[in-house]
Amino acid sequence: MKIAIKRLHSFDLPLPAYMTPGSSGVDLYAANSEDIVISRGERVLVPTGIGISLPPGYEAQIRPRSGLALKHGLTLLNTPGTIDADYRGEIKLIVINLGDKEYILKRGERIAQMVFSRVERAELIEVENLDDTSRGAGGFGHTGV
Repeated sequence: MKIAIKRLHSFDLPLPAYMTPGSSGVDLYAANSEDIVISRGERVLVPTGIGISLPPGYEAQIRPRSGLALKHGLTLLNTPGTIDADYRGEIKLIVINLGDKEYILKRGERIAQMVFSRVERAELIEVENLDDTSRGAGGFGHTGV
């Protein structure tokens, strides 16, 4: 599969890339024009400087980077974020600092990862009753775990 990618204002940054042969996602780079100070509990919108063109039947899922989450408490809200096949704008990330101190986000930092996935379109059919299962309506810890 080939994905068209356009630099919007990140001409000095690397394009997203798989960092190892077994990587599931490509790393996305922060394309902020100046440092962004993210205080504890604060959320910010971080530009990536790129847009993509996905083929019909695909989405791009935007996910946090585990190292930033573990070391600094940085993660993404709306995770995984979805880039729809018909979206052509800049990919931007909703970053939140859940860590115990402020974080200074530098331009060019690897801030998230993007995974490409097939999307199945479903036909929703309204019914009076749903079929029975042994689980039924049990949820939110109903198994005791």
